[in-house]
Amino acid sequence: MSETSQDVFSQAVSDRICKHMNDDHASAILMYAQVFGNATEASAAQMRAIDAAGMDLTAHIHGEPVPLRIPFDHLLKDAEDAHHTLIDMVKQARSKG
Repeated sequence: MSETSQDVFSQAVSDRICKHMNDDHASAILMYAQVFGNATEASAAQMRAIDAAGMDLTAHIHGEPVPLRIPFDHLLKDAEDAHHTLIDMVKQARSKG
């Protein structure tokens, strides 16, 4: 039996990825919110959850928290795929900015 996206992105895996991104890559999360979430006025953002289809962020716009759902361009296979996809999205965001 193959793993489902729920198995691949358990709460523990989602929490680990979110903690790493929030602790070490806050500027990347802000770019995701601004470019892919169309929250151009966001001043900060945090990653709240990630699954095979996308990520849930909280963007801070004019001091208010705003939930954002950023879909991925494909269903992620595993945490390594998430890693590469998140890096690719930063590169895309930089090229658009």
